[in-house]
Amino acid sequence: METIGFIGTGNLGYPIAENILKAGYKLKVYNRTASKAKPLEALGAELVDSPQAAASKGGIVMSLVADDRAVEAINTDALLAALGEGGIHVSMSTISPDGARKMAEKCKAAGVHYVAAPVFARPDAAANKVGNAVISGDAGAKERIKPLLSAGFAKNIFDLGEDPGHANVLKLIGNFMIAASIELMSEAFTLAEKNGLEVKTVYEMLTSTLFASPIFRNYGGMILERQFAGNPSFDAALGLKDINLVLQTGRNTLTPLPMADLVHSRLTTVLAQGVKDADWLALATGAMKDAGLKI
Repeated sequence: METIGFIGTGNLGYPIAENILKAGYKLKVYNRTASKAKPLEALGAELVDSPQAAASKGGIVMSLVADDRAVEAINTDALLAALGEGGIHVSMSTISPDGARKMAEKCKAAGVHYVAAPVFARPDAAANKVGNAVISGDAGAKERIKPLLSAGFAKNIFDLGEDPGHANVLKLIGNFMIAASIELMSEAFTLAEKNGLEVKTVYEMLTSTLFASPIFRNYGGMILERQFAGNPSFDAALGLKDINLVLQTGRNTLTPLPMADLVHSRLTTVLAQGVKDADWLALATGAMKDAGLKI
């Protein structure tokens, strides 16, 4: 198996890199905070000191970083020169569709293929390889990277064609729907509690019948347990970044998104209140506080 470059071993990147190593691939790993990648050495990873050092001629580099700016910071001329003709940059980050297109054009000018492959998974789902990938970009490059996505986190892979922005549009839509579902459940559970119902019974009935899906089961359960802070698997600041991208994408296409406006307000309030280590699930506290419930 060829050696793969891997950039970004945060909460989500780490289990993906670990799975790829366990699948038998060799990895060259770069992380801005090197100590976070250090445990991967025990599994055979080689830690390198720059993004371009993770690349090899005609090879594959996978990256998973926070935002558009971070992707731009690693998608440098040096990285593209190190990848060279026929190389592939697989961007698993949640960024703007226009940002993905911009990165793809820069890669193309250097003879490198850019594939957008944002991750639908929380860290535990990625670790168990039950996540979902959406991909867009060059057809040949996509076929080449599919085994890596399956090895790293993806139970399912959905191909959205060659426009590199399309995968990120779908990723933003998905994150928006999750955030809107959190708001929906927080309002519904608040209504139940204010009317004297046992909220756990409400949760069990709804999530085992009308709303029997992982989002309602998992996030609904965390709302019941008030798991709003402490050890976030997706922190509120990143959630707000994604909702900002949703609203930006809506503005670019004249698409009104009133629910996204509400979720944006909820997340902004969470961050303004300085909730330490807030998960984006903390947006659910807005409806509860509005109704005078104890958090």
